[in-house]
Amino acid sequence: MSRETAGRPPFRADHVGSLLRPSVLKQAFRSHAAKTIGDAEFGKLQDDCIRKAVAEQEAVGLKVVTDGEFRRGSYWGRFVDRTEGFEIRPASFKFRNDEGHEVAFTAPYATAKIGRRQPLALDEYEFLHAVTKVTGKITLPAPSTMHFYRCDDYADKKAYADVDAFFADLATVFKQEIAGLAKAGCRYIQLDEVAVALLCDPAIREQIKASGSDPDALVDLYIDSINQAVADCPADMAIGVHMCRGNFKGHYLGAGGYESVAERFFANTKVTHFLLEYDTPRAGDFAPLRFVPKNRGVVLGLISSKTPALEPIDVLKRRVDEATRHIDLGQLAISPQCGFASTVAGNPLSEDDERAKLSLIVEAARAIWNDA
Repeated sequence: MSRETAGRPPFRADHVGSLLRPSVLKQAFRSHAAKTIGDAEFGKLQDDCIRKAVAEQEAVGLKVVTDGEFRRGSYWGRFVDRTEGFEIRPASFKFRNDEGHEVAFTAPYATAKIGRRQPLALDEYEFLHAVTKVTGKITLPAPSTMHFYRCDDYADKKAYADVDAFFADLATVFKQEIAGLAKAGCRYIQLDEVAVALLCDPAIREQIKASGSDPDALVDLYIDSINQAVADCPADMAIGVHMCRGNFKGHYLGAGGYESVAERFFANTKVTHFLLEYDTPRAGDFAPLRFVPKNRGVVLGLISSKTPALEPIDVLKRRVDEATRHIDLGQLAISPQCGFASTVAGNPLSEDDERAKLSLIVEAARAIWNDA
């Protein structure tokens, strides 16, 4: 699949990547952190849970699967652990829900020059590939993840006085990892891009301005950082960018439609497709899709991973039809708006709820495109 001419997502039914960790795996994370189980036992438990998760994804009819991010404490934690030069500090933002409840979180901070200490997700792909009969997808945090969450205080100035040098080193880390994944046979990588989605939120834009940065300049910086990261990808590798407004225990970070960033982001980001959150009115309308070039696809995140209620097929069909006023049906696919568990804690759903949602994706894709 050419990254320049694909014109549609690789699958009509997709999901963003993370899955609810089974209780036995949650306990294993706690036990491993407390050093009451060793690496070997922890790894075996992860392997067993991944095999089951893959089988369940295949059973509902998905043609693309992930390992649920079961080896990760959070969607970006493993990247930071395996990259030289990072530590964890408090983030400048807070998650919130529709009731106004707020939750603090943490963010990467560069204390020294960064470099790829060891493979970041290669072992995840190799195991996934060995246990699935369909396509395995690997997710990686977008480069902006390592920069945005602390506003302008992303690195020790002794390590990085210049943001361009920071992103150049970060791009090298991504290129090395993607090269390893490509050599192993991986042909679908998804970058989880939160910062650009948050820069659609007027309140966050004001917070960024107050910190001394220009929100629009950051959008351009993050577009360029993605393009640097994927510059050496094979032509037949699908690269999707998931634009995420934050997802932690059912909470979110930002709101606002894509209009303010759409023209630049959709036209200038050199990937095959975008996975966009469209599960609530916070996402705005579909009008920004008019800026998606004909050689890019869009996965509409119409199914909520935050609540157990199942969206009616008729409603999903109607919403896809609304989207086609701005983009061709052939360029579209369907998924949940985000993963089910960006961290080990997961969203407030049961595993049965999750399974029903994954089945719904396949059912909807078959009903809308006669294809999953």
